[in-house]
Amino acid sequence: MAVAVLGGTLTKAQAACVYAVSPKIVSRWVERFKQGGRSSMADRSSRPKSSPRQTDAVLSERIAALRRQRLTGKHISLETGVSPATVSRVLKRAGLSRMKDIAPAEPVVRYEYAEPGGLIHLDIKRLGRFNRVGHRISGDRAGQSNSRGIGWEYVHVCIDDASRIAFTDIFPNEKAESAIAFLKAALSYYESLGITVTRVMTDNGSCYIAKDFAKACKAIGLKHIRTKPYTPKTNGKAERFIQTALREWAYARAYPSSDHRKAHLPRWNHMYNWHRPHGSLKSQTPISRLPHMRDNLLRLHI
Repeated sequence: MAVAVLGGTLTKAQAACVYAVSPKIVSRWVERFKQGGRSSMADRSSRPKSSPRQTDAVLSERIAALRRQRLTGKHISLETGVSPATVSRVLKRAGLSRMKDIAPAEPVVRYEYAEPGGLIHLDIKRLGRFNRVGHRISGDRAGQSNSRGIGWEYVHVCIDDASRIAFTDIFPNEKAESAIAFLKAALSYYESLGITVTRVMTDNGSCYIAKDFAKACKAIGLKHIRTKPYTPKTNGKAERFIQTALREWAYARAYPSSDHRKAHLPRWNHMYNWHRPHGSLKSQTPISRLPHMRDNLLRLHI
């Protein structure tokens, strides 16, 4: 615009019509171009050069110090005599708006057992049963209430800490007897791959803290480790596997019914273990983590 006006291609009035701005704006940009060339045409901050009414540094430091003592904004306002809005602005500038900003973030602790079978993670995901394609896939919520009341099914998942080899099955409930049956089925699966499991980690779900589950682990010879309450990241590998399963299996296609979805789970689980590159394994498949299996892959691959 400024180049066109200065070069005589357009008048200021014509440039205002072409670029849908006022003649005053055209004059302003032309003057800026005259003074600084193209570099001066970049966006400038609208912040004033000085803010004489801004809260002074001493008071700002006191507000921040009170915040670090975990006082709320209203409490800080009463202590300092400034408005809650001013306290909010000061805390925002200091990066202390949220209580969790006061304490430093806990460092991420990553761990991995050296050998397959050293630890397996168990978890359960509840999924609704259905007899028609759901709105998550079709986008159509019309008539969705007709499928209510069909019930739930529970996806029990197990993943090996070292190799990420997973095993899954679906049960009608999440009671202790189902958890025990799944645990035994998972151990048989890992045994078929030459993996001996010695430890199992679970959350504090009712089926896992049941006495029957503890007895089953003791009879099998497993050490049962439970996560710290309200700390799902401790069992993060199982949590992450559930996210992957939901994205790539449960919600990946338009299943006519939940029975079709259930029938597809073993095929997807096989693909996950044998064919899907895993991000934490440098894009290798979980089954590749079994060194003693390299000469027997064709025999065991189904």
